[in-house]
Amino acid sequence: MTGILPQSPSVADLLIADTGDFVGRRVASLMLTLGGLQGDRHEGETRKSCARTPWHSRGTRIANTRQLSLVSVEDCQDIAEALGVETVDPALLGPNLVLTGIAALSLMPPATRLQFPSGATIFITEQNVPCRHPGARIAAAYGNPRLATAFARAATGRRGLLALVEREGAVHSGDFVRTIDMRMARPHLPRVTA
Repeated sequence: MTGILPQSPSVADLLIADTGDFVGRRVASLMLTLGGLQGDRHEGETRKSCARTPWHSRGTRIANTRQLSLVSVEDCQDIAEALGVETVDPALLGPNLVLTGIAALSLMPPATRLQFPSGATIFITEQNVPCRHPGARIAAAYGNPRLATAFARAATGRRGLLALVEREGAVHSGDFVRTIDMRMARPHLPRVTA
C-alpha cells in the first residue's frame, strides 16, 4: 500500500511516568486517549510553555505536542556505543514507548503516523532533544560522572521522538506497528526543500 514503510517494527516495552519521576514504570499495556496517557506526567491536551518553546512567554497555555515520548532499541544501542558503554537501558531516557525494528527512529519526519493493531494512532510532532536528566541517570547507573555531560552529544539525533495521540486505543507490549509516512501517502503534495 502506498505510504506504508516496508518495515516490521514492534513495541519492545511500555512505560508510564505516573510517580513524579521522568523514568516510568514498566507496564504490559497502555490506553492512549486524546489527552495522552492518563496519570502520566505529560498527560493533557494542553501544557504550559517552557524553555523548549521560547517563542511563547513562559507559562503560556499551548497545545501539548509532547503527550508521548518514543525511543528505539536501535538508537539506544547507538547511544551506548557513542558513550563507550555496553548498553543504555531505554527506560533511562524517559519514554512511554520503546520500539524495535526501526533504524534511526529519531530521524523519522514529523507528521509520520504510527498505528497499532487496536487502531490507536500517534502523530509524530518532533525530535526529542537530549537533556541533562537522562545523562545523570546513565552516569549514576554506570558510576561514571563523565557520562552525564557526554550524553547530550552522544544522543543528538538519537534521543527519540515526541508525539501526540491522533486516535485513541490500546497499545500492548509486542504489538506490531504500522508506520505511515505522509510524504509517501500523499505524493501529489509538493515537497519543500531547504
